[in-house]
Amino acid sequence: MKCFFTKFWVACALTLCVQVSFAQFRIDVAGVGLTQLPVTVAPFRGQEALSQRISDIVLADLERSGQFRSILASSASMDENTKPEFSTLRQAGSDAFVAGSVTKLADGRFDVRFRLWDVVKGQDQGGENFPASATDLRMAAHRIADYIYEKLTGDKGIFSTRIAYVTKASQRYQLWVADADGENAQPALASPEPIISPAWSPDGNQLAYVSFESRKPVIYIHNVSTGKRRLIANFKGSNSAPAWSPDGKTLAVTLSRDGGSQLFLLSASGGEPKRLIQSGSIDTEPVFSPDGQSIFFVSDRGGSPQIYKVPATGGGVERVTFTGSYNISPAISSDGRWMAYISRVGGVFKLHVMQLAGGVVAAITETAADESPSFSPNGKLLVYATQQQGREALMTSTLDGKVKARLNGPSGDIREPHWGPFLKP
Repeated sequence: MKCFFTKFWVACALTLCVQVSFAQFRIDVAGVGLTQLPVTVAPFRGQEALSQRISDIVLADLERSGQFRSILASSASMDENTKPEFSTLRQAGSDAFVAGSVTKLADGRFDVRFRLWDVVKGQDQGGENFPASATDLRMAAHRIADYIYEKLTGDKGIFSTRIAYVTKASQRYQLWVADADGENAQPALASPEPIISPAWSPDGNQLAYVSFESRKPVIYIHNVSTGKRRLIANFKGSNSAPAWSPDGKTLAVTLSRDGGSQLFLLSASGGEPKRLIQSGSIDTEPVFSPDGQSIFFVSDRGGSPQIYKVPATGGGVERVTFTGSYNISPAISSDGRWMAYISRVGGVFKLHVMQLAGGVVAAITETAADESPSFSPNGKLLVYATQQQGREALMTSTLDGKVKARLNGPSGDIREPHWGPFLKP
């Protein structure tokens, strides 16, 4: 049986049952959104020689967002210099058209080019070209999808961002960093003891996480590019549930050094933590609001786990969740409008989304073992862990739950995803 309140009782991490073997992730998109833009992505000229087709990656990104649906194009490769037959595309029902090319350069890199067309207006919507190494071709495809998404929706694309998650194979735990579609997973840390609660820093350069390698939960900050890490919290008792402030200077953490599990603020450079709330209850799973003014957290002060918020400077506590008797794992969207969380309903755990301004709540999944929701940096998608057909998997979902994509390894389980921020160019 899966333990869901991992950050509420940190010892539960020792009972995680995750079996993983890695290969290419697969994406299975199911569901239909209310408004989806029909788009045609033609096979890029020159991609036949590549192990991965650029056009397929671009289209999978767009479909996973829930904003687009694919309109089949001719199987013939086209490039960015070929003006499309607009009448044919309109007849097929397409509103936008993408074509491009991949050319190998003398230095071994590839020149990647593309162009976007507005089929309805018959207008050129621009394009880009950039060099990419063979290992960076997937990222080039994600950048193309970002460009298309922003041009056609007005919102920034998230396909070139990253996710982090934790796995266990036999008695080996690993922290991974992967592309937003789950591909290109790179190990950041391996340990014979549990690793839990990864949390990206606002600049995307660091991960805070909890490790049990010293036979107790302690918090590290890990530099993703260099692999170097530093111990940030190793106080008496447990040290758990790290969450970054929006400016990256402070971490909200759960410590039991004074008895019970309580919220503290800790400088990202270390030092003496400052207690946030004086409470006799178990308080845990903190997360900052996007403006840094409030901290949402989980507490049993009302008798069962519910989500509350408190000013980041301390003060009066306000209850946030009232629907359901067991609500945990809050995540706040980048615009501050939405809160995702896990609610136990009829003995099963489902992902819910709340509109914070009005308190309207909706369950957006049909699964029964959801956990660890995390918003994409543009606030339009969620990633979470769940069980499907007896297997552990990562899922992404639109906020209305109408379009979901499964990011699953061929024969394993994956836990505790966290979606990283936009990366600076």
